[in-house]
Amino acid sequence: MRQVLVPRFGGPEVFEVQTADDPEPEAGEVRVRVHGAGVNFADVSARAGLYQDAPPAPLVVGYEVAGIVDKVGANTGRLHVGDKVAAVTRFGGYSDVVAVPELQAAKLPDDADLVKAACIPVAYLTAYMMLNRLGSVRTGETVLIHSAGGGVGLAALQLAKGLGAVTIGTASAKKHERLHELGLDHSIDYRTQDFETEVKRLTGGRGVDVALDAQGGASFRKSYRSLAPMGRLFLFGLASGNAPTRKDAWKTVPKMLATTPFFHPFSLMNNNRGVFGVNMAHLWDEGDLITETLDELIAMWARHEIDPIIDTTFPFEYAGDAHQRLEQAQNFGKVVLVP
Repeated sequence: MRQVLVPRFGGPEVFEVQTADDPEPEAGEVRVRVHGAGVNFADVSARAGLYQDAPPAPLVVGYEVAGIVDKVGANTGRLHVGDKVAAVTRFGGYSDVVAVPELQAAKLPDDADLVKAACIPVAYLTAYMMLNRLGSVRTGETVLIHSAGGGVGLAALQLAKGLGAVTIGTASAKKHERLHELGLDHSIDYRTQDFETEVKRLTGGRGVDVALDAQGGASFRKSYRSLAPMGRLFLFGLASGNAPTRKDAWKTVPKMLATTPFFHPFSLMNNNRGVFGVNMAHLWDEGDLITETLDELIAMWARHEIDPIIDTTFPFEYAGDAHQRLEQAQNFGKVVLVP
């Protein structure tokens, strides 16, 4: 197999393409010939050496793939050789062959676009857990989506619209027109406008029912203040602390940590608000939950209720360019590596 290796932590230039033996599926696993591997901010943090869950270098990052099953281990039965699948991986996704637990893979329709399918596992699982499962969003509620033009942002927009929510999204101005074409109700240019002020204006001072925030730092505090009574804030990333290398992180992480709020129980009770944390990397052992949710998302895709949006595809040799595109917020939708 071919893999994109991080031989040492550092900037996007550190990637190397290597060859290795194909993995053999263990009991309960299936082996997948990968057609697309999604790129996520967790991968960027892991490459830079800033992701606490990452194994030591050298390592292969990557949390989601789509491809075709070519071998199954013992004690499997849901999936078979020849099935098209989308799957989540605990690192190792930047490979053209992966072995994954059967419970972390979902069968795709026979006519599924496997590159598009690679956009579903992480972004849509994350958005679904926040909006549908934990957030219980109802028709007419207002949802604030930070980085609405990113992978999770667009997944959240589609899911929120499907739930009948009013949507407010932050994004750079150049992305607003397309976001409105996709159904976003109100847009905020985070570079020139204060989103807290704009949220209060757009909601007549009431605030939003749900806020999805992966920025971290002061943004968490402002998102919390933007909640209406019974509002729910979801924290699922720390983008404001991201940096290309550990050395650069000394400039970003202290500021992010210094401005990150603490949520006192008395304040939460008195304000009738909730704060949730979501980290899909810590849910991989919840196999039944992953299976159930992935199957539901694939069914929604088949019913045309969601539609993954690909920004750009890159071959393995240009994985560094893929990471730069994410780090510079140039993408609209998902960036995908194709073997």
